[in-house]
Amino acid sequence: MRNPCDKKENLRPHILVEGGIEYCLGSFDGKHIDYDFSKVLTYLDAKGRSLFGKSFKVRGEDKGTFLKLCSYMVKDIENCRKMEIDTNKGILLTGPVGCGKTSMMRLIRHLVPHKRTYEIIPARNITFAFNHIGYKIIEDYGNGRFYCIDDLGVEPLGRYFGDDCNVMGEVLVSRHELFQKTKILTHITTNLNAEELEQRYGKRLRSRMRQMFNLISFDKNTKDKRI
Repeated sequence: MRNPCDKKENLRPHILVEGGIEYCLGSFDGKHIDYDFSKVLTYLDAKGRSLFGKSFKVRGEDKGTFLKLCSYMVKDIENCRKMEIDTNKGILLTGPVGCGKTSMMRLIRHLVPHKRTYEIIPARNITFAFNHIGYKIIEDYGNGRFYCIDDLGVEPLGRYFGDDCNVMGEVLVSRHELFQKTKILTHITTNLNAEELEQRYGKRLRSRMRQMFNLISFDKNTKDKRI
């Protein structure tokens, strides 16, 4: 897993500290980080326990998904090419309820603290804000910030002064326009499959989503980790 690092002020971008312990994620030659995936997983285990509690662990059945997400985050072009992942697109992470989608997206952004990261926003919160503030919310979330929209598809229909609105559909149209103009990325987690997304947001938006996202999926039989 090889990644260019252009932050000259960070002399050790391959070493991260968690709980007072240094975790070396690979080797650094002054320009590139050559990540060791087994070392990355060791760090993610430690960071996950810090974020989510002592019971957290990277499970064996999730290592394949972590490899894809980590390769994407560190921009390992060779690995991403093999896995048909385009680093110029965002991530659409799908899977059943409780499989760990949100936790993964919260966790992997800590791999690259030397780079600009994304803010995680529940889709429900955006819709609730629309109900109080109105259409300015759609404009706000179509701006130039990096977002991971969490749990797309569970949000209710928006309503403002009696007008119904598919808020997240409109936000994603705005994010698509932003992506085309500036290449600003969006990430999404959802329980819905491609057909369900089309049913909820329309065929036209599904086509736009193909342009915007790499689809990474958990196995449909993945167990609920929250039980």
